[in-house]
Amino acid sequence: MKLKKSFAFGFITLFSLTLAACGNGGAKTDDSGSSKTADGKPSGEQIFRVNELQEMPSADLSVATDVISFTALNNVYEGIYRLNLDNKPEPAGASEKAEVSEDGITYKIKLNEKSKWSDGKPVKAEDYVYGWQRTVDPATASEYAYLYESVKNGADIAAGKKDKAELGIKATGDYELEITLEKATPYFDYLLAFPSFFPQRKDVVEKYGKEYATTSENSVYNGPFVLDGFDGPGTDTKWSYKKNKDYWDADTVKLDEVQVNVVKEAPTSYNLFQDGQADDVQLTGELAQQAANDPQLVIQKEASTQYMELNQIDEDSPYRNENLRKAISYSIDRKSLVEQILGDGSVEPKGLVPADMSKSPDGKEDFTEAAEDKISYDKEKAKEHWEKAKKELGIKTLDIDILSSDADSSKKTVEYIQGAIQETLDGTKVTVSPVPFSVRLDRSNKGDFKAVIGGWGADYVDPSSFLDLFQTGVPYNRGHYSNTEYDKALKAASTTNANDPEKRWDNLVDAEKIIMGDMGVIPLYQKAEAHLRAEKVKDVGFHPAGAQYDYKWTYISE
Repeated sequence: MKLKKSFAFGFITLFSLTLAACGNGGAKTDDSGSSKTADGKPSGEQIFRVNELQEMPSADLSVATDVISFTALNNVYEGIYRLNLDNKPEPAGASEKAEVSEDGITYKIKLNEKSKWSDGKPVKAEDYVYGWQRTVDPATASEYAYLYESVKNGADIAAGKKDKAELGIKATGDYELEITLEKATPYFDYLLAFPSFFPQRKDVVEKYGKEYATTSENSVYNGPFVLDGFDGPGTDTKWSYKKNKDYWDADTVKLDEVQVNVVKEAPTSYNLFQDGQADDVQLTGELAQQAANDPQLVIQKEASTQYMELNQIDEDSPYRNENLRKAISYSIDRKSLVEQILGDGSVEPKGLVPADMSKSPDGKEDFTEAAEDKISYDKEKAKEHWEKAKKELGIKTLDIDILSSDADSSKKTVEYIQGAIQETLDGTKVTVSPVPFSVRLDRSNKGDFKAVIGGWGADYVDPSSFLDLFQTGVPYNRGHYSNTEYDKALKAASTTNANDPEKRWDNLVDAEKIIMGDMGVIPLYQKAEAHLRAEKVKDVGFHPAGAQYDYKWTYISE
């Protein structure tokens, strides 16, 4: 089989993520994630103090599902590739780019022999094999196992039909890997830079058993930093990333430590920043608007959609009614939500898949344009669909409880939607249940909700990162939306047409039209974050898709 050194890509994908007009004044729009201060030099104490909005739900590579956990894991571990400051995959755990067969099925990888674990032991091919097998093993119950469906036998192993040893990855030497895919996967290079595909040490996992990765001491690390001071998932409010002296590229890492502090209230974070006790804080609402002309304000637009799911698992669930779902969607004024409530640079969504993320194979059309996404606010249509829903369901009133996280922005969002639905749909009574982030995730996974506000950030640069979530039976389809035509379109995109960019594009567009036509999930806004970041902080890696932040290149210049 003829081999070539390459990165495999499908249709053109871009991140021209520009900030929508929202009077940002002196703010910087950080799309690429880097200020690219090529001539800058570190000076002063190399400690970066960051405020997070929520606790970290998991420090386990096989179990983590959220942006906070993935940011932590991306900084303390490393995979075959790492996304650079330009958001491109580059060799990290590998010594060079993979050799990829002409048909896109076989990847031959030479590992970086300088790569070590934080206890000084070398990172070997067997660590990747073990880590991948552990994640896809049904006994691990990883919600991200579905990402391995592109790897040979991945889907069958996750379904319990084959043994994990049959996964399409094998060590052909201490520092050589051969990966076999089920089908050509245009975005596979990005998966090789994603935490769910990082290596894990078998002896360490077995040593700690159920306690593995539950504290910072119960693991070893191979990234630019090591996790320190982490005392428990979902509860700890302070931890740090300390420079890893055994990291193969330690000379590039300038920071000695990244100190993380969980602060859920934006005013508190703002005061800590003003007092010089924090270097990077997130703002929402009035505080973000007040800081519009501050030169330290950075707007980071993400490949991320926040949405509401309605629980359709039971046959008698009212949320299986299409008119009810549409009535709720039409009742929400998303323009007011992003401009008056959030004020952080977030924009109205066009559909489930974010705008400005993916272009057609000829590079001329944005995905949302091809899908003709037109989510809108329309009180009259909302009332019309509500009247139809009441007749079809045989009801006059409906009680809705909306589950959400308890961060400041989340509480403001859910309260706004509560008011919008009640004011528009006569006979509805809406209550809200803001809970800690980890609790919201747990209840969502268990189906313990009527409606839940969550969201998704692209794991890789492709519409399938969003559309695949809502196939029948996928764990992330927490509302249990199901449409056979939707499933067929996505199956064709991932099998029959996987290596045909134009046909695959059409399949994905069709899927978006189906789920938005059904309003199977209700998009609320395309997310952006407004940060106050001290001017002394340089080169913070920000990835609109994938693990969000990378501090490998960050430094302090007083």
